[in-house]
Amino acid sequence: MPTLQDYKGQNPAWCPGCGNYSILKSFKDAMIEMDIEPHRIALVSGIGQAAKLPHYTKCNTFNGLHGRALPVAAGMRLANHGLPLMVFTGDGDCYGEGGNHLLHNMRRNLNIKLFVHDNQIYGLTKGQASPTSMEGMTTRNQPFGVFSEQFNPMAAAVALDCSFAARAFSGDMAHLKEMIKAAYNHRGFSLVDILQPCVSFNKINTYEWYKERVYHIGPEHNPEDRSQAFTKALEWGDRIPIGIIYKNSRPALEDRIPIIKDMPLVRQLFDPSKIKDTLQEFY
Repeated sequence: MPTLQDYKGQNPAWCPGCGNYSILKSFKDAMIEMDIEPHRIALVSGIGQAAKLPHYTKCNTFNGLHGRALPVAAGMRLANHGLPLMVFTGDGDCYGEGGNHLLHNMRRNLNIKLFVHDNQIYGLTKGQASPTSMEGMTTRNQPFGVFSEQFNPMAAAVALDCSFAARAFSGDMAHLKEMIKAAYNHRGFSLVDILQPCVSFNKINTYEWYKERVYHIGPEHNPEDRSQAFTKALEWGDRIPIGIIYKNSRPALEDRIPIIKDMPLVRQLFDPSKIKDTLQEFY
């Protein structure tokens, strides 16, 4: 069985007290409990504080452009769907620059596990508002307050029939670990929105702020009931639900593409003679 030492990569360079530390530890604990060795999974990220996480592991990693983690992950997944793939990104990276990629990957239902470190601010670029910043919040770039309506990733996920949508909180590591495991074991595109404080630039959504509001979704909630899930996804304010909000069992994209359904593309023999006729058309 793997250990924490097996997963140890570079020393983290996050701010002291950052919620990213809890996410990294919860991820490692989840993998160890599922007996998954680091070389047997791939991690993809974009740009931002959250996107540094793969560097702090010994997994197969790829660090892409701002907002472009999902296109890279999609290409990797289609080429080798035998390798489990996880994406770590932030609310600005994923919901802002990468919003278009998020929508289409949820629609296609590639078997990718997406973990968004949602601190409701741009942390790496020094504190401007992100799509999940609350309306009216003042920042260095928004001295008169945020005018745009706050983006709700859970409501968007349910509306787009995302295969798996859950919310977690970095201050509740035991629950976060279980959400990571649940997403990993789900067959299809899985989104986990992880609420985490930014101790340097977000002075509103602090640990105390979250702890006064978050609560575990109870057994009375049926995540397979889309209408019920949408109602739960819209809940935000004095009470914020964490847990599995929505899931369904529609086929993953890899299972619907005949040429890769039974064998990953990277394991298939390449026969250049099959494209001879096509190449002749260009002569």
